[in-house]
Amino acid sequence: MIEPNRTEWQVRCAFNAFCKRVLKNEAINIYNEKQQQQAKEMTFSDLMPQEENQLYTLDQHYEGEETQGFQVAGKRITPKLLAKAMHTLPDEKRTTVLLYYFFDKSDVEIAELLDIPRSTVQYRRTSSFKRLKRFLEEHADDWDVLTLRTTSVAYCRIQLF
Repeated sequence: MIEPNRTEWQVRCAFNAFCKRVLKNEAINIYNEKQQQQAKEMTFSDLMPQEENQLYTLDQHYEGEETQGFQVAGKRITPKLLAKAMHTLPDEKRTTVLLYYFFDKSDVEIAELLDIPRSTVQYRRTSSFKRLKRFLEEHADDWDVLTLRTTSVAYCRIQLF
């Protein structure tokens, strides 16, 4: 083995000491940051009820429905009307529509997922779209806002395999 001369040995020792000092200083910095963070934090059990209420919000679906929804060709389409229209579809067509429009799946992906031909997926999707359009055209103007508030909404459910 070749032994390093004295200057190389001194450089190695100096570098070794430098690395150890850097690691020690970094450990001190991490410890100080953790202490500062813990000083600012508070457990949930220490919160006042008013502070607790500021930590969350509740979604209020279909509340103020007059402002929600949209208008198409002079007809008002509300979320409840759209949900009702979706429930008029048979389960297999509803599943296809939900996967395509709400889960951004392609016809090929849906076909693989449901183990059916791609052409069947396309047929279900296009025929469902026509059926939804017809339902919405017929019921958009007849939908009573007062009736909507007193009836419960059945949610569209999908079961993925």
